[in-house]
Parts: sequence; C-alpha cells; structure tokens
Amino acid sequence: MSPPDNNLAALEEAAEWLVRWSEGELDSNERAAWERWKGSTPQREQAWARAQLLQSRMGGLPPALALAVLDRPQSPQRRAAMLKLAVLLAALPAGWGGWELSRRQQWSADYRSDVGERRELTLADGTQVTLNTDTAIDVLYDTTQRLVRLRAGEIMVQTAPDVPSLARPFLVSTTQGHMQALGTRFSVRELPARTHLTVLEGAVKVVLADNRQAQPLVINAGQRTEFSSRTFGEVGPAERYAGAWTQGMLMADKLRLADFAAQLSRYRRGVVRCDPAIAGLLVSGAYPVSDTQRSLNMLAQTYGIRVASHFAGYWVTLSPG
Repeated sequence: MSPPDNNLAALEEAAEWLVRWSEGELDSNERAAWERWKGSTPQREQAWARAQLLQSRMGGLPPALALAVLDRPQSPQRRAAMLKLAVLLAALPAGWGGWELSRRQQWSADYRSDVGERRELTLADGTQVTLNTDTAIDVLYDTTQRLVRLRAGEIMVQTAPDVPSLARPFLVSTTQGHMQALGTRFSVRELPARTHLTVLEGAVKVVLADNRQAQPLVINAGQRTEFSSRTFGEVGPAERYAGAWTQGMLMADKLRLADFAAQLSRYRRGVVRCDPAIAGLLVSGAYPVSDTQRSLNMLAQTYGIRVASHFAGYWVTLSPG
C-alpha cells in the first residue's frame, strides 16, 4: 500500500526546494518562502521529510540527477530529472511510513547505539563486539550456534573460542547473507541492498541468503568484499585504516571531499553537503568522529574551506573559501 504522504505534486515541489538548497544558500526571502511552503500542508511537510532523508543517506543529490538538474536551469532535461527525483523521494521509506518502522525495529533490538555513539559489548562467551554509530543488533546463543543479527549499521567482532563441549559456530547474519567466523577479527556493515565485509584476522566464510546454489566464499585476513543476497562482489585488499572508527577516528588518506562528507555524516544528525566545485578535493588526516564539529573546523583550517551551518547545525555546506 502506498504511504499516506505519497503525493506526487508535493514531492515534485520538495524536489525543487531540495535542488535550490543544493545550488547554494537561500536568501532571507527565499528561506521565508521555503518555511511557508513546508508548513502549509501535511503532504508538503512529509515530502520535505523524504528530501531530508535522501540528503542524509546520500550526502547530496544523486550524481546523475545533479548533472541534469544543476547544469540545465530551464530545460526539458531538468524537468525530466526533477520528476525522477520526485519518484526517488516517493520510494524512500521516510517520515511516517517505513522509515519510522525501521527506527522502531532498531529500538526493539537487543543492543543498539545512537547516532555518533560507539558501544562496546562482551558477549556470554567472551566475544567482543563494538557497535559503530546508529547500529542495532540481536544476539541469539543456543545449543547449536552463536548468532549476531545485524539489523542496521556496522560492527567490529573479535571472536572468542567456544567451550569445547559445545563448539558452536559463530555467525553474523544480515539481509544479504550469513558469515561464519573462522577464528577471526572482522567488521560488517549493512548497506542498502548489500553487505560490506572486511577481515582483519583469521577468515570468514560467506553464504548468500537468496542463492544457496552459489559456493560459499572465504574472505581471508587483509581482504574485503561486498555482496548482495544473490551475488558476490569482487574481493580486494582491506582498507588501510579499516577499524579506525573503533578508536573514535575517521582516517582519510587522499579521500575525496565528497566521500569524506558522506562518511562524517554518519556520525551526526543532519546533512553535510559538499559543493560540487570542491567535491574532488583530496583530504588527508585523522578526524575525531565523537566531535564532528571539531572535525569540520579542522577541515576548514587545513584546506581553507568554508563551513556554513543552517537550521541549528542540521544542514552543513562545504564550499570554496
């Protein structure tokens, strides 16, 4: 069933306002008009909630749409792109529908962390699990298995040996598959429609959720991969600073500013948007994720970037200094 706020006209208007914000800071008259529009009807308020969710999840407009919208101010291509953006907003589980259900499911999880929080757990067998920002897990230990179900977010796992009389496998499951630890330290992150796995010690065997005909894939120490519920992605070397988040740091080594902004956004409520003019700027350094405002200040001082905050810090724009 369609969500109650699935009103195409309101979604198209929300898409237009989202683009106008993406093009640059609005003046006082424009901001007043945006406030009047947003509060005029429940449909418009809910449509804007979807626009905010898109920004927070993607760190800005999807690149293909951004090119069509921003580079062609009054063209048929812009109109078509705006319609695509409205349809994309309609597909998001924002506000009053699936997104709220997802958040309720996270609240009902056995263990969870808030946005910007890290949480360390010791399970019954001595296994260490660290929850990254905005993460939720369930834990099920029985006579046949030791299972951690990752509902959302990212975890780092350092497994402990089971008691010899039981010798139960240690498993981590996501929507996309099941991972069996083979005496190991590894991280798992739940992404839209795929799972990201990095193995730091030992090995992990992966079985796909919806393709049991596929042979299990073993990822060894120093390797990473992503997989959907039906297919495995390529196996590559682990990121140089994989796991730095467990120490409260975001490590950047010639990381594109747009990608840095997307990573930092995970640790704060709201949106960190990068001006396309400086999206390709390469950033290096160690930035604290427990104090994202400090990280933004460090970025501004080091690279001469302008950091502008709006709506009590909810909306942050990185632009040329």
